[in-house]
Amino acid sequence: MAAAAALYAPHVRNGIATFEEVPPDEAEMKQRLQAVRDLGTPWLVAERDGRLLGYAHASLYRTRSAYRFVLEDSIYMAPEAAGQGIGGALLDRLLVECTALGYRQMIAVIGDSGNAASIAVHRSRGFRDAGLLHAVGFKFGRWVDSVFMQNALGEGDGTLPRQSPRRAQVFRHGKATNDAHLQHSAACRRKRLPLALAPCLSARFSASSTRNTPRRAVSAAS
Repeated sequence: MAAAAALYAPHVRNGIATFEEVPPDEAEMKQRLQAVRDLGTPWLVAERDGRLLGYAHASLYRTRSAYRFVLEDSIYMAPEAAGQGIGGALLDRLLVECTALGYRQMIAVIGDSGNAASIAVHRSRGFRDAGLLHAVGFKFGRWVDSVFMQNALGEGDGTLPRQSPRRAQVFRHGKATNDAHLQHSAACRRKRLPLALAPCLSARFSASSTRNTPRRAVSAAS
């Protein structure tokens, strides 16, 4: 998770997409990953040539039980990945995975009403404006808005749920091996998961590549 911590830190230090002001260290990022694993929702990474380009995950929007069908997404990208459609691909996969688990709504909480890129990528995936909290953050010496967007998953509120959301399937390989890599790649093809994107189900992950194609993370859950 050192790579994820390093990717996220500039967003904290220099940006207002997140309202955090002190970058979390690797240990804290591992705890956040573990919280996502405990919930059973996806944590996805995009990697090329061994370098982390971005990550996305879904967590509970609120912890009180009546919110149990609602998730909040988080997506953070490396600067060099901007404008390549990787963030949108991560969001696409996240929506598919969370719908399959039985969740009904996804909320995006976007720092700053001027965050045009994040607002645009969410709107292009069907998110609608759900509200604006004016001047609720104070960072870098100025007030910052918080933008809320919402997207129905699956049947949304059109039907009543028959059961609580399921946990995501975890591939438990122990240490990542060639066999684990092949099994994971086959699963990606079955689920039509772009090979540049893969579930990161542990605090450690490795990568394997083929010539002239992006690398993909291989889960190494234990």
